Amino acid sequence: MARHGGFSRQALRWCVSAAVALGTAAACAAPADRPAHWTPDAVSTSDYESSPSFSPDGQRLLYLSADPAFSRWRLLETRCTPGGWSTPAPPAFAMAAPVMEADPAFTPDGAGAYFISTRHDPKHEDFDIYFVARDGDGWGTPERLPRPVNSDASELLPRVDGAGRLYFGSSRAGGQGQGDLYVAERAPSGDWTVRNLGPPVSTAANEYEAEVSQDGRTLVVVADRGDRSHLYLYRLEAAGWRETGRIAARDDVFQVGPLLSPRGERLLFAQADDARSGEWFLVDLVPGSTEAWPPAC
Repeated sequence: MARHGGFSRQALRWCVSAAVALGTAAACAAPADRPAHWTPDAVSTSDYESSPSFSPDGQRLLYLSADPAFSRWRLLETRCTPGGWSTPAPPAFAMAAPVMEADPAFTPDGAGAYFISTRHDPKHEDFDIYFVARDGDGWGTPERLPRPVNSDASELLPRVDGAGRLYFGSSRAGGQGQGDLYVAERAPSGDWTVRNLGPPVSTAANEYEAEVSQDGRTLVVVADRGDRSHLYLYRLEAAGWRETGRIAARDDVFQVGPLLSPRGERLLFAQADDARSGEWFLVDLVPGSTEAWPPAC
């Protein structure tokens, strides 16, 4: 069965985490600071927490919960209450096992969320992208996105920029390598167009997740370049995307599920954390950032 990118579950399992890798470049360099643990007490468990997404008002948090081996993916939701984050529970639109679901992403306007699910596949191996609208204080009925957004391969980590462009990973046929990164745009008619981001973002290696800033000018890419999956920072310049280096994280484990702050100055991501399995870590992409994020509760 294929998870992150048609990318085997086994490949992710042996990716497990120490040491800090630094970026290069000056103004656009990856940070040298050591990431700090950031997982609310209500969320932190012995399971693996990954791929967080906050509603624009900071009052809701959707995320992926997995077992310590990073399998059996399911969606959980927590709300900000006067007593802090509430006890997480599956959102109303989620389906129970053996369906697997992951990678939630609120839209910038908070009107809904994208996520991936195997609910259409009797074998529960193929992940497609779904969209679910907000229905008052709750959720509507999820809709599976059509081709060419979805394909015969798995689609992963759907994320939306401020212009409504949808970024995701896929191991579909015709790509540059094992897994590539794509961007989809929806016309007023409702039809979708999809294009591969191409080099230097998509390469012969395995790129399978990308988080995009709201202004569409920063990408954080999850790529396996031969050892295990790590985070790489890209900036959009006049000539196209330019990689500025590795984002500081442990060398001995994989990183997944990146989430940028609204101004793109700070980053949350998941990596292994010893007895607590997988947890979220926070790092500044702009040294000395004063952006007040993640949302306080």
